[in-house]
Amino acid sequence: MRASLKNLWFDPEPSTLPDDPAEFSVLVRMTVGPAGGPGEESFDITVCTPEWLARQALRGPYDARHHVVVSYESFDKNALRDWLAKRVDAVQADRWHEVAQRVGRLGYWEFED
Repeated sequence: MRASLKNLWFDPEPSTLPDDPAEFSVLVRMTVGPAGGPGEESFDITVCTPEWLARQALRGPYDARHHVVVSYESFDKNALRDWLAKRVDAVQADRWHEVAQRVGRLGYWEFED
């Protein structure tokens, strides 16, 4: 069984963020399901700049699991979608639960742990 990226949502929409890399962080929700089949599950990723991540670390240790770091200047939603699709499409296993656990290494799966 192989995974497939079905949809992607941004919250907030990146174009609405201030022109400051230190403020650039968006939640990206991916829906992923079996390639060529019905069904999907959601996986959440924080997409942020190194500057945003550094600000979080100033408060103390910061667990950056389920984060993707991007350059503010060259951020492109379509390029991110292509990158995520490539990562998701490479995941395969015998059963869906195993597939979802592997995709969960990239984004937070609601049934994780």
